[in-house]
Formats: sequence, C-alpha cells, structure tokens
Amino acid sequence: MAARGICSRREADEYIERGWVFVNGERVKELGRRTEPDAKITLAPEAAKLQGTRMTILLHKPIGFVSGQPEDDYPPAASLITQSSQYRPDGGPELKPAHFHGLAPAGRLDIDSTGLLVLTQDGRVARQLIGEDSTVEKEYLVRVEGELSAEGLALLNHGLELDGKELRPAKVEWLNEDQLRFVLREGRKRQIRRMCELVGLKVTGLKRIRIGRVVLGDLPQGQWRFLREDESFE
Repeated sequence: MAARGICSRREADEYIERGWVFVNGERVKELGRRTEPDAKITLAPEAAKLQGTRMTILLHKPIGFVSGQPEDDYPPAASLITQSSQYRPDGGPELKPAHFHGLAPAGRLDIDSTGLLVLTQDGRVARQLIGEDSTVEKEYLVRVEGELSAEGLALLNHGLELDGKELRPAKVEWLNEDQLRFVLREGRKRQIRRMCELVGLKVTGLKRIRIGRVVLGDLPQGQWRFLREDESFE
C-alpha cells in the first residue's frame, strides 16, 4: 500500500486493523498479508474521509530551530505552529487542536538554515517527500565563501560522494558572485554544506525556497500556512 502511494505504512496498519482495506474486493484484517503484484487494493469510504482531514503545513523556519525533536536546548520548529503565527492573507482554515495529532516534519532543514519546512499528518505526503524512492526537487539559495573552479562546479553537479555513496546528479549554478543555486533530488544530512566543503567552499547562508511545485513565496519567516487544495508537490 505504501509502495503504491495509497498511504503510509503506519496508516496501512491502522486501516487494516479497522477493516478498511480490501484486496480484490475482499476485506483484509491480517497485518502483513502478502498479495499478488497485480492485486486491486481499495480503501473503505471511512479511510478516504479520514485522509481528507489530514493537513499539511508549510513553515518558514528561522535559524535556531531544529526540524524534529529538541536538541541541546534548541526548540523544535513545530513549536512555531501557533494561532498567532498563522499566515492567512486569503482566509483559509484556522488552526485546531486536531491538526497537531500525528503532525511530523517531512524532511529536515538544519538548525543554521532557513526556509521552507513541511510538516504533515498525511502519510502520502511524507512518502512523496522523504520516501526511499522520492525524486521530488528541493531548491536552495546558498551563500558561500571561497574560490570555485570550473572543475569544482562540475563536481557539485555530479561526481561527489558522501559517506562512501555517490550523490544523485544535481543542478548547481552561480546566481551572483557569492551565491549559488542548488536543486537536489535527495536529502543527505547537511548535504549542501558537506558538498561545498569538498570543493573548497564555506557556506555562510542557506535558504530552501522550493519543494517540488510548492514555493516559499512571500511566507514571512517564523510564520506558517496550510497547504492549499490547489497545491501539490508533484
């Protein structure tokens, strides 16, 4: 179910336990049941309705906040999700206690980086963004110090390794004399900073401005908004 993008693994277990999953029209209640690759898997209306209530939040994370659990007394980015920090220039739903249930970051953004961070209750969104086979683009503006040769720029685009594993091809180009634009299709820990170190650059500022087709836009730093119904990452 997760591989087909129907829901997350955690949600699949919940739906099966509730009797909301059908394989070729037969209700399934046993966790871990194997099916044929061409089997038709459908959800009960109750599951579809529940999925429709699960929200995704876009946060403009400032420096000094961690993406996940608190670390070394640094607060989690989720602590910024309050009624007073909601950005609602065009109206939209208001924040409710139910929106915090199961809300988790779909990806990371380093404590010393700013920009677009996604938090979601929807396992389908999480899989899109951080699943092992995810290829959703993430775009960054990166200020750097140091000299970068043409060979170094070519290596940033493709040819570097981190932790003994080759990186996927990236798109890296100069925007001005001290700022690079990175577009990645993966998210290794502190990837951009480590990539820059390998070619002799030091990152002095990093901001994520896009994930897939969703852009940071004019969302003020430290504020958040709900993903709109007309928006999608892919």
